[in-house]
Amino acid sequence: MIVPGYRDNPTEPWDPDAPVDPGEAEDFLRRCYTENPRLGPVEARLAIVRAQIAATGTYTHTPDELTHGARMAWRNASRCIGRLYWRSLLVLDRRRARTADEIYSLLVQHLQTAGDTQIRPVISVFAPAQPGQPYARVWNEQLIRYAGYRTEGGESVGDPRLREFTTAVRAFGWQGKGEAFDVLPLVIETPADGIRLYELPERAIREVPITHPELGWFTELGLRWHAVPTIANMRLTIGGVHYPLAPFNGWYLGTEIGARNLADADRYDMLPVVADRLGLDTSRESTLWRDRALLELNRAVLHSFEQAGVKMSDHHTESQRFLKHLSNEEKAGRPVPADWTWIVPPMSGGITPVFHRYYQELDLRPNFYLDDEAAALAREGMRRCPHHQ
Repeated sequence: MIVPGYRDNPTEPWDPDAPVDPGEAEDFLRRCYTENPRLGPVEARLAIVRAQIAATGTYTHTPDELTHGARMAWRNASRCIGRLYWRSLLVLDRRRARTADEIYSLLVQHLQTAGDTQIRPVISVFAPAQPGQPYARVWNEQLIRYAGYRTEGGESVGDPRLREFTTAVRAFGWQGKGEAFDVLPLVIETPADGIRLYELPERAIREVPITHPELGWFTELGLRWHAVPTIANMRLTIGGVHYPLAPFNGWYLGTEIGARNLADADRYDMLPVVADRLGLDTSRESTLWRDRALLELNRAVLHSFEQAGVKMSDHHTESQRFLKHLSNEEKAGRPVPADWTWIVPPMSGGITPVFHRYYQELDLRPNFYLDDEAAALAREGMRRCPHHQ
């Protein structure tokens, strides 16, 4: 997925009660102002920030600092192959929003902004955490995810990855249709309103039906996928300031849908179905029926997004672009952290240029982090009764 990173192993765990580290703040500001000479000398700004931290335990980023900090976080995201575009990230400053209703409205705007025509990278940055104070967050791992159910007969319907989360939101009063592609409600938690559930309006959900360029029966499978992959539960940290609610998106890499979401045995598990419709011999692995089914499923995904006019990259093209990013950063004198297991595509990895390299795994900041509690909420939810919208 071409989005700003998936990082969940910071060098030091986040302590929400701790004040901002002045050293981390200074390191960020010096780099930010060096990379943006138009901002002027940094020394005067550092004096202000030091005073703010001493008085309150934190400080407030200027709009320019917030924008460049968010872009730097994408640039440092070691698990993202699409970082060539880091300068293009649209940063929406939503720090004034406080209520669940305000946040919900702005999240809908995010999805519309990101997916209105061509998909564009967008991040909405909400209020930072204050030391020792509760903060707003979204439980969902992505703004758009499909529910997962288990029928009375034991059949799996929808996305098994979201089955426990679906059970949790159903306990809150949401029901769903029990179908394969039911969009889950947003679970927004704020200090002012507690936990609230919101259904996304149709105007915010752009979906692509999956068809095949040659195999007409593909439409009978009833597959589709949403167009805007927006990670919602990762903490953005910039110069020691933490933003627990900073949803961001890029555009999909075809294999994220075709080789993972629809293909994984613990997700939609479509390879046996596609292989059967292709008439393949599935009696033994050596027929490579999985590989052949996987290829046609991925061809269908790329074809469908292209036909719908929705931006998507293939894994060969994006691998070449990542090498361009490496070259650009080397010329700029900056290290490029990269996790080989995420950079190499989950299909045909050995014939992409990113396979035949070694990378350095670094914890550079600014960055995005997935905290344990956020991961647990996205996986299982919590059985506290919210006001249901």
